[in-house]
Amino acid sequence: MTDACDFVDASLQREGSWLRAEEAQARLGTGLEYYGASVGAVRGTVRDMLRRHRDLAHDDITALSTELWAVPVFERRLAAVVLLQSRVALLSNSDLTRIEGFVRESGLAELVHPLAVDVVAPLIAALEGQPRLRAEAVLDRWAHDPNASLRRAAWLSRPDGPRHQRR
Repeated sequence: MTDACDFVDASLQREGSWLRAEEAQARLGTGLEYYGASVGAVRGTVRDMLRRHRDLAHDDITALSTELWAVPVFERRLAAVVLLQSRVALLSNSDLTRIEGFVRESGLAELVHPLAVDVVAPLIAALEGQPRLRAEAVLDRWAHDPNASLRRAAWLSRPDGPRHQRR
């Protein structure tokens, strides 16, 4: 793991509580492991990591998000989402492939919703011309995919989608 990923993982484990981990597992299911760190701790950890690693460019952000996502721990995956949220201005339409993989794997509204609303929607809104058309074509494909999480992400990511709603 990279230094930045090591920092995030260690911090999230320190912030975790077995009680919160058990509650999260009971609420969200057994497909992932849980450290039991709060959402605030995840956000704070990503913020602290970004302060320590101020020079992260596009490729670093996308690689780190993939590295965080690779281990099936809810808080690590949420940290990947928060990282992408915080650096969405660096993303391009070509990053939708990576995000699609995250959505397909997640299956949890708690991850799909912020990916769609806080990453994909602003990413597409910032695009113009051919990149925007390509991104909209990706959303059209998602909207007809057999994967329910991907269809939901497409719906939530649309400019006229119900971004204000949860789940």
